[in-house]
Amino acid sequence: MNRHGKKMNTPDRDQNPNESHILKDNLWVPVRKRMGGLMLKTVLTSLTRSTGMAPFAYPKVHGLERIRNISYRNTGKQYHKLDVTRPIKRKGPLPIVLYIHGGAFRMLSKETHWVITLAYGRDDYVVFNINYRLAPQHKFPAAIEDACHALTWVIQNASKYGGDTSRIVLAGESAGANLVTSLAVAASYPQPEPWARTIFDANPQIRAVVPACGILQVSNTERLVQSEKLPNWIKDRVLSTSEGYLPDPHCAPGEHPLADPLVVIEENLQPERPLPPFFIPVGTRDPLLDDTRRLGAALDAHGVPNETAYYDGEVHAFHAMMWKKGARQCWRDTFAFLNRFVPR
Repeated sequence: MNRHGKKMNTPDRDQNPNESHILKDNLWVPVRKRMGGLMLKTVLTSLTRSTGMAPFAYPKVHGLERIRNISYRNTGKQYHKLDVTRPIKRKGPLPIVLYIHGGAFRMLSKETHWVITLAYGRDDYVVFNINYRLAPQHKFPAAIEDACHALTWVIQNASKYGGDTSRIVLAGESAGANLVTSLAVAASYPQPEPWARTIFDANPQIRAVVPACGILQVSNTERLVQSEKLPNWIKDRVLSTSEGYLPDPHCAPGEHPLADPLVVIEENLQPERPLPPFFIPVGTRDPLLDDTRRLGAALDAHGVPNETAYYDGEVHAFHAMMWKKGARQCWRDTFAFLNRFVPR
């Protein structure tokens, strides 16, 4: 009792001393995740956009031109637009890259990935670089639905921009790697959703898929953060992927096949059409490394031509850091693989 005769709330002497720390952690973790995500988004967006204003970032310096903000869905929204980057002097038809950016399904855009489009454009590809709806405002299946509409649009319109729809490459990194792998799955395994079935019915001529450093199973992301050496901010980013994207973050693996394309391929069901060849690059310090290993093994089981390329000591999305030796080697390896499977 206090001096006013009121009972005071005192800690239970038998209470586990760790319980207060657990309570604080439970309160702090969501804040840490939110703050960390905002900081990372701000840094990456500012960095890529500021370097995008440098002279070396201008497409014309590389013999390319960029046509901006073409609608691939008739909504008028910025998230349903794409850019086309293409060689100026080379006359078509040229092979196509449909590029889908990463960012944990939550952030970034076609504007942040200009450096990737320059790399493919300099190798004489017509590059279609898309925006799509982002989580958590737009959960699954929004992103893959948009990707399906974008691929359908490319099939129907690429020839207007000098692209050859008989030579399509699907490429993306991180969450974008998930989406391009899901597109390949939709083209080989009929899906019930009308927008996915459209891809199967169109029978796109996908010559190769390049899912770099991908999160290829969005369910059960806890499997990727078991290492005690992994910093909390990285664990937060990995876990927030499923928390933001999936309607139910605790759903069973494979419950949403086009969120878990890796699980579909691992099930070893015979696809109605053969899966295309895959080039799968990843750094050995990438927390998503295991998904790449699993994809290579699953493709081997299907007899699908593929190459899993590991880059020693490299981190997530290292291939976008063009100044790094490992990134330059990754691009050489990428184009060497594509030259084997994409007629030129």
